[in-house]
Amino acid sequence: MEFKDYYQILGVPRDATADEIKKSFRKLARKYHPDVSREPDAEARMKELNEANAVLSDPEKRAAYDQLGRGYQPGQEFRPPPDWDAGFEFSSHGFSPGEAADFSDFFAELFGRAAGQHDFSTGQSAAFHRRGEDHHAKVLLDIEDAFSGATRQISLRLPKTDTQGRLTLETRTLNVRIPQGVHAGQVIRLAGQGSPGNGGAAAGDLLLEVRFKPHPRFRAHGRDLLATLPVAPWEAALGAIVAVDLPSGSVKVRIPQGAQSGRQLRVRGKGIPGTPPGDLLLDVHVVLPPADTPRARAVYEEMARELAFDARRQGRA
Repeated sequence: MEFKDYYQILGVPRDATADEIKKSFRKLARKYHPDVSREPDAEARMKELNEANAVLSDPEKRAAYDQLGRGYQPGQEFRPPPDWDAGFEFSSHGFSPGEAADFSDFFAELFGRAAGQHDFSTGQSAAFHRRGEDHHAKVLLDIEDAFSGATRQISLRLPKTDTQGRLTLETRTLNVRIPQGVHAGQVIRLAGQGSPGNGGAAAGDLLLEVRFKPHPRFRAHGRDLLATLPVAPWEAALGAIVAVDLPSGSVKVRIPQGAQSGRQLRVRGKGIPGTPPGDLLLDVHVVLPPADTPRARAVYEEMARELAFDARRQGRA
């Protein structure tokens, strides 16, 4: 997928004000609108202009795009990193999956999927007595928090436009209680932390969508916890019981005799807590000791003589 430079498409600098973006879009739209333009590529150009304007005229999406696109050139191969939009606070207005489909794959990759994951809308009521909009944000937590629960200080960046029409980022910090057993994709609701209501109506809520930070040993899939289990050759060949440290506590795991690398062991109920809890899934990885001493080399040579083992014949019919 190619990176799109929305600033270049609209012909404005990266520090352009909201008014400058609006004026440039209107000028180019008059030139390329298919109903009046004689340019051969008018329809394609107009589609690009609409897409660029949809992002740069929205302070929230513009701020996220600015952070993501820093350092990329137009046409450069591009893939957004996982959870690239974490830490940005968005109001509920946005693009539906259908609207995102009208634009490029680049746009849909950035904004289309997030818009369709959850329904953050609050519904409509009387114009002068309306509940405030819900806000939403993606937050990155440690897997350890899912086991113990915690209170974490979370900072969110809320994009706004200042009085000069320039984009700014307002940061607010909240103390958030993380419940034990929280899992990726779960939404934590903070009542009254969204937009203020009209006419004395209640404020909206802030909805925090949970994701986990990369962990050096574990990865989560729902409530299941996955990890690689390194084992010595004799543990794999003879079978063994080994201790596996978890984000909270440890568990004894039985390695069956003859286990091979790639075999997956399941320990029920030892994943992320819940009702029911998830499982612990361990991928066996047989690790060979190095033959870096005379004694170790002699052991390997003895094995080569005594076992008469041909690894390339294993598994053949």
